[in-house]
Amino acid sequence: QVQLVESGGGLVQSGGSLRLSCAASRIIFSISTMGWYRQAPGKQRELVAAITSGGTTNYADSVKGRFTISRDNAKNTVYLQMNSLKPEDTAVYYCNAKWSRVLESWGQGTQVTVSS
Repeated sequence: QVQLVESGGGLVQSGGSLRLSCAASRIIFSISTMGWYRQAPGKQRELVAAITSGGTTNYADSVKGRFTISRDNAKNTVYLQMNSLKPEDTAVYYCNAKWSRVLESWGQGTQVTVSS
């Protein structure tokens, strides 16, 4: 089991910003596509953003222009900068590392709550 350590969640007002961080082991991080997923109460987990080991990114339509995913390979850390937050962004956010079609690992999740 690859350990992913998340941080940065919390409570913020609508329109505010938060930055999530996720640190992974160096070997896995270097070869993994790193992603952030979220799950709101009563809803399925959904992909928010992902970044490949080469730096290619993709985003859910609902967060395009507001969220930015990035990775610092020297620190083995992936970030999710979340701006212009909305109440509908409220969810538990999970970090994911995927290094093959069948091998992946998940973080423990961090709560993000956006108040209106």
